[in-house]
Amino acid sequence: MDFLQISLVLVVLLVLAIPMGRYLALAFSLTTTRLDRVFGGVENVIYKVAGIRIADMTWKQYAAGVLMSNIAMVAIAYLLLRLQGVLPGNPSNISGMEPLLSFNTAVSFLTNTNLQHYSGESALSYLSQMMVIIFLMFTTPATGIAVAMAFMRGLTGQRSIGNFYVDLIRSHTRVLIPLAMIVTLLLVSQGVPQTMEPTATATTISGTEQQIARGPVASLVSIKHLGTNGGGFFGVNSSHPFENPTPLSNVIEILSMFLIPASLPFVFGFMAKNRKQGWVIFGAMGMMFLAFLITAYTTEVNGNPALERAGLSQLMGSMEGKEVRFGIAQSALFTAVTTAATTGTVNNMHDTLTPLGGLVPLGEMMLNSVFGGDGVGTVNILMYAILAVFLAGLMVGRTPEFLGHKIEGREMKLIAIAILVHPLIILAPTAIALATEMGTAGISNPGFHGISQVLYEYTSSAANNGSGFEGLGDNTPFWNISTGLVMLFGRYVSIIAMLAVAGSLIAKTPVPETLGTLRTDNSVFLTLLIATVVIVGALTFLPVLALGPIAEWLTIR
Repeated sequence: MDFLQISLVLVVLLVLAIPMGRYLALAFSLTTTRLDRVFGGVENVIYKVAGIRIADMTWKQYAAGVLMSNIAMVAIAYLLLRLQGVLPGNPSNISGMEPLLSFNTAVSFLTNTNLQHYSGESALSYLSQMMVIIFLMFTTPATGIAVAMAFMRGLTGQRSIGNFYVDLIRSHTRVLIPLAMIVTLLLVSQGVPQTMEPTATATTISGTEQQIARGPVASLVSIKHLGTNGGGFFGVNSSHPFENPTPLSNVIEILSMFLIPASLPFVFGFMAKNRKQGWVIFGAMGMMFLAFLITAYTTEVNGNPALERAGLSQLMGSMEGKEVRFGIAQSALFTAVTTAATTGTVNNMHDTLTPLGGLVPLGEMMLNSVFGGDGVGTVNILMYAILAVFLAGLMVGRTPEFLGHKIEGREMKLIAIAILVHPLIILAPTAIALATEMGTAGISNPGFHGISQVLYEYTSSAANNGSGFEGLGDNTPFWNISTGLVMLFGRYVSIIAMLAVAGSLIAKTPVPETLGTLRTDNSVFLTLLIATVVIVGALTFLPVLALGPIAEWLTIR
């Protein structure tokens, strides 16, 4: 039954992802399409009101648009969080958020990370939930999708990389807003609240009063998954029955967070006018995902040996930290999907996974290219594809080519920066935290699991995922500042580097394909691509994984 549950969800995903890929390629086309007749009128009004010129941009102009718009967003978000105590839309009279936590929260949602060092139902007013959280949950995935489209245009040799503001608006009007409306209604049908009424007061059986938090939950939960955001309305995220009440709502949320990332490889195939290219990218990410999913399910269904020796039955698997309404199968699938798509939402507590089960989300975030978040994950896997082509070219003594473009020193330097920054901003802060914070109240476990907690926090921040091993006491100045900086570097260094690569490639004269050109649309390249991703990831992170989850697993066997 577990196998059938998981298989059905993945089959439905594939059935939806292919037409979604075709739709996205059409929606972001640089030529006039029939979608312009549907959405063009609304979009033209927005362009006129906002003073947007729709002319093509250079990669530098595109990058500047990304940075300037994001700076404006984070400034507004920070002010709203600080002032929420005196602003309207605050029926529960929640006070303003303190400065460093406001910084971390604003940066977290700006970077599509949604790392939460607070509990949403008690720390944010309704105005902040809507004007900061939900607003950024739309704009940041829209930014990621726009960057992905620009990068794919550069790789596939289109006339330009496009216009950032046009792509940003289209991401909202043609993709995120229509999908969010549909998913919101589906979630409401499953019992997810959508109200502006204040916290409800209920009288329990024992006669005491209980405060029940509620609010515009469904609208937030829909975009948190569609936008691969992950930040929950409630502190326990999608484990909460108001965010994720039924097995069907669980499937809706899994499909929502996986739909756009799974469709983007097909967008690449359509843009390249070679569908096999899209299938190779999808196949590489899909095979890695299945390996992680099988590992997560197997380790969790077999239970925890230490608890079994203590006399606790493990016949149902390791159910610690999991919801009975979901069970092992839907919990393991949700865990694998939320970190593959770098969403960060959780329907079970990752801190209570078995050590090897906890290694799965860590590994997916470390590779950061197993589908990944809206846009950015596809950019990362294409970066590895260029690296694979370069390595293959070195082995046969040819100048490497990818889709008719020569890959030369400038492109490889930029890709090397993007590849090296990711482990640097994970391993260096982890080492600093372990050297300075171990033994403090923040790290709840002084053993191998404590290492995993710290490693997970920075890996999640660097991969712009946002989930956490919540045994870590992270609402302190040290964690708020350090993870805030890691999230910024993790988001923008790779975006700028990859836009520069796209600008460099699009300026080059295409070269014709010859008998000596390495084909990138067959099983040989698929194998080479997977090997490149896994080897780079394994060589970089295996030592620290051996100190954390692997060592912990060996101690409980």
